Amino acid sequence: MNRDNIQTAEVLSAYFTQTPGYCAPYGNGHINDTFLVVTDQRFIMQRMNTSIFTRPVELMANIIGVTEHIRAKARKEGGDVARASLVVVPTLDGKQFFVDSNNYYWRVYEFCEHTVTRERVENANDFYTCGKAFGNFQQMLADYPAEKLSEPIANFHNTPWRYENLMKAVEADKVGRLATVLPEVEFARARKDFCAVLENARANGTLPLRVTHNDTKLNNILFDEVTGEPVCVIDLDTVMPGYSVTDFGDSIRFGANTAAEDETDLSKISLDLNLFRVYAKGFLEGCNGSLTPTEIDLLPEGAIMMTLECGLRFLTDHLEGDVYFRIHRENHNLDRARNQFALVADMEKKLGEMKKIVRELANG
Repeated sequence: MNRDNIQTAEVLSAYFTQTPGYCAPYGNGHINDTFLVVTDQRFIMQRMNTSIFTRPVELMANIIGVTEHIRAKARKEGGDVARASLVVVPTLDGKQFFVDSNNYYWRVYEFCEHTVTRERVENANDFYTCGKAFGNFQQMLADYPAEKLSEPIANFHNTPWRYENLMKAVEADKVGRLATVLPEVEFARARKDFCAVLENARANGTLPLRVTHNDTKLNNILFDEVTGEPVCVIDLDTVMPGYSVTDFGDSIRFGANTAAEDETDLSKISLDLNLFRVYAKGFLEGCNGSLTPTEIDLLPEGAIMMTLECGLRFLTDHLEGDVYFRIHRENHNLDRARNQFALVADMEKKLGEMKKIVRELANG
């Protein structure tokens, strides 16, 4: 349904005693339908996409839990409680979300005033700030019982599971593309054991379960419009139990690549070690001592893991006929997979340097 045609009157009446003076589509998000609502103050109203997030009740419980925890910690530490996290607005009858007569799930947030978002990393300081914000997110939730969180998307960053999905797609070869991707399949097979590194560390008790964001991009941070400092992390739909190193790694995957994610000239693809250092510095400063030695040591592996996992997913989708990721040209998912695998290969060559940088920053 086009969000411009969504009937919002029923939803508005669940939240406001009087009809707001303004309600219109807002922002450029692709998952949920988002509206700006204006009364004597401003609000963000969203219709949740239950096709992607099939457990909206549990999802909202996650969001309520982590945002209230962050605000409580901000209050204790003397921070700005009003802007420390998103604030969920209850319905008039005290519920944290609203289900309309069409069984659509809705929520409302207070609008975080005097903040801006940034769509892309323009310079190294932007990337440092991004790392600092997501590191602080880890620090604020370091004592939150992650095992109490639900998984909005099961096995989201379970790399061995992603590997097995690829092998199933290879065996099925639904659309007859296997013969053209044999080198990529062999690249994945050669890293089967690596896929299990983080899960093995979790199983042997050396890698703790954390509250993770799982979409650690710059545009999921609100910045103060005057100081430029990060205010809070937003887009919390994918908050779930996970590993700090994968939140770190996904940022490196998208932000420290010297080329776009679908660049076809593989000679242009490499890990920018300066950007790696900048982000790691911000992330570790934001974490402020909340990571264990094992987590710190595994940050570089987290970057490789997230890049490899993304490549596995792109290659799987290509073999299954491009059913998940939107494509804009023939073999687009294959191009993406080759791109990510090229970045993995470069990261593997630079693993020693990455580890040295992290050690220096952690001990500095």
